[in-house]
Amino acid sequence: MKNILFIHQSADLYGSDKTLLYLVESIKDSFNPIIILPEEGPLTVELEKRNIEFFIMPVIKVSRQLFKGLDIFKLPFQIYKATRSLKNKLGKRKIDIVHSNTLAVFLGAFFSKKYKIKHIWHVHEIIQHPKIVAKAYPFLVNLFSDFVIFNSKASAEHLYLDKPTLKKKSTIIYNGLDRNTPISSKTDQNILRNKLFKDIKSETLIIALVGRINNHKGHKLALKVFEELVKDGYNDIKLLFIGSTIKTQKHLLDELNDEIKTQKLENEITIIDFQKDLWKFYDCIDILLVPTTDPEPFGLVAIEGMLSKKPVIASNHGGLKEIIVNNKSGVLFEPNNKSELKKAIEFFISNKEQMSVYGLEGEKRAKNEFSLKKYVDNFTQLYKSI
Repeated sequence: MKNILFIHQSADLYGSDKTLLYLVESIKDSFNPIIILPEEGPLTVELEKRNIEFFIMPVIKVSRQLFKGLDIFKLPFQIYKATRSLKNKLGKRKIDIVHSNTLAVFLGAFFSKKYKIKHIWHVHEIIQHPKIVAKAYPFLVNLFSDFVIFNSKASAEHLYLDKPTLKKKSTIIYNGLDRNTPISSKTDQNILRNKLFKDIKSETLIIALVGRINNHKGHKLALKVFEELVKDGYNDIKLLFIGSTIKTQKHLLDELNDEIKTQKLENEITIIDFQKDLWKFYDCIDILLVPTTDPEPFGLVAIEGMLSKKPVIASNHGGLKEIIVNNKSGVLFEPNNKSELKKAIEFFISNKEQMSVYGLEGEKRAKNEFSLKKYVDNFTQLYKSI
């Protein structure tokens, strides 16, 4: 049985974290996955439940700070220390494949190079800033990888622009997901709806945005559009944000809360932390927004919404264009365009019967094109070929 070393940037349970968990859980009967993470968190809890081996150690994470001042000169020492530490943790075990599950870590690249192990670099990002990093990545990926897997055409084309030769050793494998959790009962849905919004009416629509609160997921855009809808007299709507900030960006949550208070919308908008069991929340909402202001490499949240039979309104860029068939399995709008986003929401408010039509089309597309089986089969075939 081949030993596959997976190196990842975080222990959260957002997009790329989830896809890693789904993959290693699905292949563990055919391969021996060993996971390297920089910290403990929700992901390590899930790995422990599944008896999947993992280690906590530095993974040489890429950050703006790394390229500032004297920090760049510390990189060789970090590389030496991290690769030696990893080798010590692994002992005499032979590693057959190194799978770096993100562009944001360098450990897999250097470890595989030093010990002459086949390296798969799995690209889940579209990196545009800082410019020096964005320009360097195509060349680094080409130099330090034997195989490159992109999670969408969008993430592939972004690197191909500067390094077309990457095409020779790369392929696209879309993230896959199944929903094995039954749809919540109407009673349970109503209980949760009332926990989120006190005394909410059955006909009131909950519009939701699920994802980490940061500068590019579109929370401020969604909030501004919601404010306009309320001012225009749409009273039977609520807005729900599900997600947390990283420690250094808590000011973003404060800014959202301040704006909500300023507009006196405390009863119309609810913000809750990241939830481990998201399916029950998808069941109790009516419309899902994915209004990213920067290109989303893939868009796992959109797939989750589609599998929950919810109409998805998403920005027309990045991987989201590949997931959603516009005006059939969802609605795409021009990124950062408030009026287009507002128009899309108004369409469903005024044509509630279309929500189920779009929801069913979305579910069908998600099951046919983005299944977990297809995702796992593609990687299994790749691992066996190496």
